[in-house]
Amino acid sequence: MNAVAAASVAIHEVPQAREPVVVSAQGLTRRYGAGDTAVDALRGVSLDVAQGELVAVMGPSGSGKSTLMHILAGLDQPTEGEVVIDGKDITKLKDSELTKLRRKHIGFIFQFFNLLPMLTAEENVVLPLSIAGTKPGREWVDKVIGDVGLSDRRKHRPAELSGGQQQRVAIARAMVSRPTVMFADEPTGNLDSRTSGEILELLRRSVEDYGQTTVMVTHDAKAAAIADRVFFLADGEIVRRLGSASQAEILDALNEVGGQ
Repeated sequence: MNAVAAASVAIHEVPQAREPVVVSAQGLTRRYGAGDTAVDALRGVSLDVAQGELVAVMGPSGSGKSTLMHILAGLDQPTEGEVVIDGKDITKLKDSELTKLRRKHIGFIFQFFNLLPMLTAEENVVLPLSIAGTKPGREWVDKVIGDVGLSDRRKHRPAELSGGQQQRVAIARAMVSRPTVMFADEPTGNLDSRTSGEILELLRRSVEDYGQTTVMVTHDAKAAAIADRVFFLADGEIVRRLGSASQAEILDALNEVGGQ
């Protein structure tokens, strides 16, 4: 690692915004295996995400970006380190407590949508509320479905929707519980360029209009260009960071840390 990258890792991450920190990770290490065959997917990663901020995480294949997202979202446990969401260290919660925290505080957008095929678009959207035993507020559900452009598709099943429309359902589903943080895993990775642009505009609007804190893992510089900050991972470490940046600036940084 060069001196600039090393210095970047050594500096504790402080959000540029003055909003409260809602996601904080300190000293995250994730080791698979043991002894000579052990592999460290993360090596002491620390970062903070402020309320109402959109953060992108990028890096070459195998850099640890997906592992980082899964740990931040409580889908995996770090070997060392802590993750604090809503003032709680989620790495110390029991499974039942973690499940409750995820229902209330975390929304997730998957690359391949993960919609239930037997449910309509609207039923998929309100599914997190149904599972949590919460009666969805009709006005809020109508607003979310309208904002993602699906008012005339709410009774359609996933097989009757395009890929872009299915991803809109997934975004509405992640937003409907008003989570503390929304995680997006390659949200445009399975879409064509025009539809990708529409989805990115929708994600950015959720931040601007609702203050929806979002952490997005992406390999796409165009997607990262909508973020307030971009973290670059290589070999399990944060080696560079940018504030709001253009697609060209992000591509240059990607090339410096080892491509995509």
